[in-house]
Amino acid sequence: MKQTKFAFSKSNYILLAIGFLIILIGFAMMMGPSTTELQYEPDIFSARRIKLAPALTLLGFLFMIFAILFTPKNTKE
Repeated sequence: MKQTKFAFSKSNYILLAIGFLIILIGFAMMMGPSTTELQYEPDIFSARRIKLAPALTLLGFLFMIFAILFTPKNTKE
């Protein structure tokens, strides 16, 4: 039986899943109430929503790039 060789190993998929979760957490941190015509919401300018969450999302995307380029040391060919 011929074995199929995949582009990524199991560790690549685990790292991709971790990166995806980091991105989801970053987007979840950006969510919150919005300002309407009737009520002003000062939370739209909080440090969590305009500094921390986008930085976490960017780190998640950078981690995903690392996960794609990562090659395990113990590969059996």
